[in-house]
Amino acid sequence: MLVYIRDKFRLKGRTTFSKGELSQILSVYGARVQRGEWRDYAIDSLPDMAVFSIFRSSSEKPLYTVTKISPHSLIKPSQYVVYAGSEALKRSTSLREVLDFLEEQT
Repeated sequence: MLVYIRDKFRLKGRTTFSKGELSQILSVYGARVQRGEWRDYAIDSLPDMAVFSIFRSSSEKPLYTVTKISPHSLIKPSQYVVYAGSEALKRSTSLREVLDFLEEQT
């Protein structure tokens, strides 16, 4: 994956998933794709949160959304939340904890 310096400047002031976080998320996503349950995803980067949306098909609303909410203070850890629609299913400061919860959903 190539990342151009100009793209780094464009993302300044936005919350993003780190490479390690994306690796963990895509590992869970890939397993569900292999089982034929999920088929598409989208990633968005907003000023106060990063969003990973999971779809059964590209023409539907997301089944689940994993968000990383960045605190305004560098002292506080990021908050991760799994949503189904507008309902928050799981919140934690641990990405692994929310992904474990997501893996249990059928």
